[in-house]
Amino acid sequence: MRRTSRTTDPRRAGLAGAVLASLLAGGCAAMPDSGPVSKVEFSEGAADKNLQVRVFPVGPNKDEDPVRLLAGFLDASIADEEGYGTARKYLTAEAGSRWNPEAGMVVLAADPVMPGGQSLKEGDTAARLSVSGTLVARLDAKHSYSFAEGAQELDFTFVKENGEWRIDRLPDGLIINQTNFRNSYRQVDRYFFALADPSVPTAREVLVADPIYLRRRIDPLTSAAKALVAGPSDWLTPVVGTAFGGASVQKVSVDDSRTARVEIGGPELADRPALCQRMAAQLFYTLSDQGTGQIERLELKSPRGGCSANRSLSQQVAPGSLVGAAGARQYYQRADTGQLMTAGDQGDGTPVPGELGKTPPAGRPPFGAIAVRRDGNRAAAVAGDGRQLFTVGLGENDRVGDPVLTSTGHGGPAESLASPSWDGRGDLWVVDRDPQAPKVLMVRDKAVVPARVDGLDGRTVQSLKVSSDGSRVALVLRDAGGTRTSLALGLILHGGTAAAPTARISGLRMAAPLLTEVASVSWADTDRLLVLGKEKDRLQQLHYINTDGSPGTDTPLQGGEGMASVAASESREFDTVPPVLAVQVQAQGTESKIYRLTGSQWREVVLPYKASSFSYPG
Repeated sequence: MRRTSRTTDPRRAGLAGAVLASLLAGGCAAMPDSGPVSKVEFSEGAADKNLQVRVFPVGPNKDEDPVRLLAGFLDASIADEEGYGTARKYLTAEAGSRWNPEAGMVVLAADPVMPGGQSLKEGDTAARLSVSGTLVARLDAKHSYSFAEGAQELDFTFVKENGEWRIDRLPDGLIINQTNFRNSYRQVDRYFFALADPSVPTAREVLVADPIYLRRRIDPLTSAAKALVAGPSDWLTPVVGTAFGGASVQKVSVDDSRTARVEIGGPELADRPALCQRMAAQLFYTLSDQGTGQIERLELKSPRGGCSANRSLSQQVAPGSLVGAAGARQYYQRADTGQLMTAGDQGDGTPVPGELGKTPPAGRPPFGAIAVRRDGNRAAAVAGDGRQLFTVGLGENDRVGDPVLTSTGHGGPAESLASPSWDGRGDLWVVDRDPQAPKVLMVRDKAVVPARVDGLDGRTVQSLKVSSDGSRVALVLRDAGGTRTSLALGLILHGGTAAAPTARISGLRMAAPLLTEVASVSWADTDRLLVLGKEKDRLQQLHYINTDGSPGTDTPLQGGEGMASVAASESREFDTVPPVLAVQVQAQGTESKIYRLTGSQWREVVLPYKASSFSYPG
């Protein structure tokens, strides 16, 4: 029995597709396995059609038994009401003052099941009920998402108060099914400053996204501001800091000129302009993330003093500002010579300056993987046999010098160096897959720094991609039995001194845990990954995965079984999103084709030469 009032019912069958438990959905954009590329439309997810439907709570009726009372409470607790006043009417006075709905959330695959509880007899004044369901996710008290699975059972006890049944014992937090979660909550990003690297004291500051879930229709700007001031998620805390120590949000408003005004309590800012600007930058990007074009300027006021921020003033620390000037530039390698080429929108090809753009000299085989630094001025190149790593300038007179790193592996490319990746600070990361001594290495100039990876539990790193801010890394892991690959996100902890830097990868958290094979991964934004992989007994697909592990969309892109790798970019220069690129290997591996996803269409990139790989800087 539904106990909420609404203008439209959003919980129709079309919404029942798994949003958090599964990374599958009905609509997809398919890459053809052969033949001409044709247009394939994305279907609009039913879950997106009624996201603005407001749900009004309904209080308890007279003489309700515990089962109906509990059903009404569960509905009222997830309705669009600030303060949960109606939901508290289902509780005793003491329980209403004690219950903390903000303590977290349990997200179930379907409505919670109530088996009926104990049989009541006339004159009973106490009762007990349990609700159960299948977990798909949890939110903690900071609104941070984590994947969850398994059975969940929660207990409620009831007493009679003034002749009516009321709940007197219940778990803190909320219980919601995934369909209602999709309707009532949305993911937003808070922004915190990446911690300084003590071995590079002059490194630029940059803001890092920390995704959380907030209620869609309950003052989203104020909620986002308060969540920002409350501090980062537990997972991200080791690598970020905030300017808001001791502050509290008093009021948030937006006027017709798209100026947000935020009043805070706590620190006085009159004589602290640098602190004020840091606060304003965090608030500006957090609030402007709530809607395209909604916020163009922010004014911050404290009891004494204030300042303002806009995109221009805060650009120096903007999320993704370390992506680099070449972030949207596309590169490919010629399949016949291994030359590194730049590709334009029309599919043309121009050799890069320097030796990497020239045909290799006699006796030197073509390079394998090549990764261009984010400023476009240098590249890392792995030798064709996978054993040596070079860094080469992309100037006319630059030449290939001595290797900066040589693997100890002797089992061929599959057991040697892989996936060179640059962060926005100029550090180069690479995986050595030597089965006798697997490791992750950071290369800074000519210094090679081993990076310990915590929490591998017998798994080995097969490849990696580092975020532009240098604080997070996506890792493709192979299990100890060698039968499964999975995706994990880790935090990069820097230390040491300029003369002796250190690096460690910690805090591993599984992303897309339902995937049993991961073929390729790329950063698609500062808070999102593009992953090529598949679930058990399913076709390979492209998935957008947020950095908290939740699905970035509920419409994955279907990829042909021949798809070998994907590339995306964090760049948002001029507010444009560079297209997704995919490499598809044809039958018997005789050649590969490059496809560019433009809107909802896969289009083959027609190049003057056959290409073996296609990539963006990083």
